[in-house]
Amino acid sequence: MTKISEISYLGNLRAVSRHLQSGVEIMTDAPTDNHGLGAAFSPTDLVSTALGNCMITLMAITAANHSIPLGNIKADIHKLMDTQPRRIKEIIVELSIEDKSFNSKQKQLLEYAALNCPVSKSLSAELIQTVRFTYY
Repeated sequence: MTKISEISYLGNLRAVSRHLQSGVEIMTDAPTDNHGLGAAFSPTDLVSTALGNCMITLMAITAANHSIPLGNIKADIHKLMDTQPRRIKEIIVELSIEDKSFNSKQKQLLEYAALNCPVSKSLSAELIQTVRFTYY
C-alpha cells in the first residue's frame, strides 16, 4: 500500500490535500447547500470530477494502445445530490470528442474504456452514472 496524499483541515469547513509525489495541492470547501461557502471543489464535486477525468484518461490510454488518433476531449460534469441519506445520487458525464473520422470499432473501444474506468467500477452500484458521447 502506498501513501498518496495528506489532508489538513484549515477550519471553516475547508481542507487542503497535498499529492505527495507531485506536491500539487487541492483545496476543498463545503458546498453552499451544506453550510459552506462553495469557494472550492467540495468532496462530492471531486468524486464526480474524478469520474470524468478517469474516463478521459482511459480513453487516451486505449487510443495509444490501438493507434487511434485522439484529438480534443472535453467533459461536462453534472452532479445530483440525494438527501436521505446525503450522498451523490447521479453523476452525468457529457463527453465531447473531436471526431478524427473514427470507425465504429474505434468508437466502441473508446466508449468501452470510458465506461469501464477504475473510478466508475469503484463507485456504488446505487449511484446512477449517465454518460453521453458526442463526436463533433
